[in-house]
Amino acid sequence: MSNRSCNFFHPLPDARQGECFDTLLTRQGCRIERIVSHGQASPPGFWYEQDWDEWVLLLAGEAVLEFEDALAGRYWRMSLHVGDYVFIPRGQRHRVDFTLPDGVTIWLAVHIVAD
Repeated sequence: MSNRSCNFFHPLPDARQGECFDTLLTRQGCRIERIVSHGQASPPGFWYEQDWDEWVLLLAGEAVLEFEDALAGRYWRMSLHVGDYVFIPRGQRHRVDFTLPDGVTIWLAVHIVAD
């Protein structure tokens, strides 16, 4: 393991052609990643449904997440601005509905796998 300092914001990958996912740290049961978006959203009809918990913090830009409650047959949206965070439990169907089209949206995502 290196003790060298790294900067979360520099350099940022160019995400105009597609979202960029960088794993920053992996430990048993936990993965931390930086996600850089530039106008991307989930494809129509696509839903994430993960086998792990995820905690997400928005560090730059704006985003809108959409969630599904299959049992109640309803959907809800959550607007995220800088500093907002959300916990997405394992199995919760969700999608990215919007990220800034004219600038970067930067996420810190912590993926947690229960033992």
